[in-house]
Amino acid sequence: MADRDFLADFAALSRIGATPNGGVHREAGSQADGAARRWLCEWFDHHGLATAVDRVGNMYGLAEWLPGAPYVLVGSHLDSQPTAGRFDGAYGVLAAVHAVAAARDAVAGGAVVPMFNLAVVNWFNEEGSRFSPSLMGSGVYTGHLDLDATLEVADQSGVTVREALTEIGFAGSDPMPPAASYAEIHIEQGRILQDTGTTIGIVTANWAARKYSITVHGAQSHTGATHLADRRDALVGAARLVLAVRELAEAFDPGQLLGSVGRFTVRPNSPVVVPGTVTLAVDLRSADPEALDKAHELFLAELDAVRAGGEVEVSIDEMSARPSSRYPAAGVELAEAAAGRAGLSSRRMLTMAGHDSVCLKDVVPTVMLFIPSDQGISHNEAEYSEDRDLLDGVRMLTEVVAALLTSPSGLAR
Repeated sequence: MADRDFLADFAALSRIGATPNGGVHREAGSQADGAARRWLCEWFDHHGLATAVDRVGNMYGLAEWLPGAPYVLVGSHLDSQPTAGRFDGAYGVLAAVHAVAAARDAVAGGAVVPMFNLAVVNWFNEEGSRFSPSLMGSGVYTGHLDLDATLEVADQSGVTVREALTEIGFAGSDPMPPAASYAEIHIEQGRILQDTGTTIGIVTANWAARKYSITVHGAQSHTGATHLADRRDALVGAARLVLAVRELAEAFDPGQLLGSVGRFTVRPNSPVVVPGTVTLAVDLRSADPEALDKAHELFLAELDAVRAGGEVEVSIDEMSARPSSRYPAAGVELAEAAAGRAGLSSRRMLTMAGHDSVCLKDVVPTVMLFIPSDQGISHNEAEYSEDRDLLDGVRMLTEVVAALLTSPSGLAR
């Protein structure tokens, strides 16, 4: 019955913001995000968890046994990329919901004696597609981001985080529950587990990342009346950077560096106007911090080369670095023991993508888990994980939550 309940809940949640091709479009602070959050509130209420919402829109479903004690937090995020898959983030929230409910029932039945309180968490704007940066809710929770500055961040239409949260009814005022530890489960978004026939991935560290917002400045002019010698075409300069990012990644050993250009905004974007400005988001990632530092130097040299061409100017509007760091060894060992009790195969691995746990592990003992992704497809409507993998992940997370509830210090860091 529990398995059927989970799958029914997942199907219901997946209908909120559903796209015609089987994915979801549920960006942070959108009406679809608000509907998913209301669905989660109803689930909390129906199953006896108290709902709290903090000022940056993080949602919590609370089970409190020990007034004043910190919480084992368990969760992920409900927001999505545009026309994305229905598993990324949402699976982790729903798995947390069912794991927390099972742990609460075990406490009520006397099978588990908790040393901490317990809470599901839905972090605000993990994806960073509407509001930048990503990992916004967990970033504020951990002190990596300033709350007031975050609330004033605007999307491309000028709507701020504060306004969006107010519009959907989730501009909260509740305090952030203090954490004793944190656990998150997520689809892998890669092929390692599927290719090796492994059920659970236990994350030991994150890849390092550097992100840049770049603007290429040219001069708007008429495509049919401006000679090439007189043009300052921002799109040509931006195209050179796009190719430079790919060539930069290919210059390293295979698999050592990833380089991508995501958002690409051309202005004025008219068929008969030479573009005056182009803004692009550049993402460089590597498991090797030295390789990423070298890639950073080479990318800055590419910017200088485009400037030196004399046709356009190039500015770095924003630049950020996310270092690689390890998850606590005690958490990895706790998860391996939990997998053994659940009869599930597991392997240690890195996470190439960023997750809320990347923020949490810097300030609180953290466990990060993966389940297989079919063909490694993610941020795509074709994203898929088998029902059996979803259910095995819930069983795994339930074991981890019970262990965290009874660990004397949450976890040794």
